[in-house]
Amino acid sequence: MEPAPYRTEPVSFTRRGGRLSERQQAAWDALSATYVAEAPDNGPTTSIDPSYVLDTTALFGRDAPLVVEIGTGRGEAIVHAAHQHPELNFLGLEVYVPGVAQTLVTMRHRGVENVRLMIVNAAEALGTMLPPASVHELRVWFPDPWHKKRHNKRRLVTPAFAELAARVVEPGGTWRLATDWQEYADQMRDVLAGSADFAFSGDWAPRFEGRPLTRFEHKGLQVERDIRDLSAVRRSS
Repeated sequence: MEPAPYRTEPVSFTRRGGRLSERQQAAWDALSATYVAEAPDNGPTTSIDPSYVLDTTALFGRDAPLVVEIGTGRGEAIVHAAHQHPELNFLGLEVYVPGVAQTLVTMRHRGVENVRLMIVNAAEALGTMLPPASVHELRVWFPDPWHKKRHNKRRLVTPAFAELAARVVEPGGTWRLATDWQEYADQMRDVLAGSADFAFSGDWAPRFEGRPLTRFEHKGLQVERDIRDLSAVRRSS
């Protein structure tokens, strides 16, 4: 038997587990079979078999515009958005298992059914798992800034990632980002400005009204960090 493959490139996350609370475990037991989708792996548990392509119509049981949120955390933003827009399908990509479980808790509390969650490496999901031009809107809210210079290479938003985003976002679709780390915001702006695939004004965007004020964003505001929003539109050619 050949050994399982291992990643040779740095990833933008640290795999985190942890014990689930009683409420989270109950939600996981009741809802995960329906709302947490699995992809065949490629060695590491968050890695995806490159031959696997997600059938989003089958996953949601309907054909509707797809919004993908990377790094859903505890699910505050994605559940809020899905509750506000039942006509859309929302796919959340997250590697923090208790966060996924907490998202299920919130979904049950708010009666939200148009969300699916996957515990996968987002870059691989955009690179192979999601069909080309299948995403109506891509959202990246407050990705890990990896603020130490030696860790900058782990940041998610890079020119290479912009190419993956361009692969999956449909023509006319939107890529939205937000961060409370100014140096990372500058990097994001440079990435968008340097992409030939996205139309970008070069300016900070107004705060996205569809994003609720999460606990994470509130902490940034408490220490007087500027919240930077950015958005770009996928060019048609």
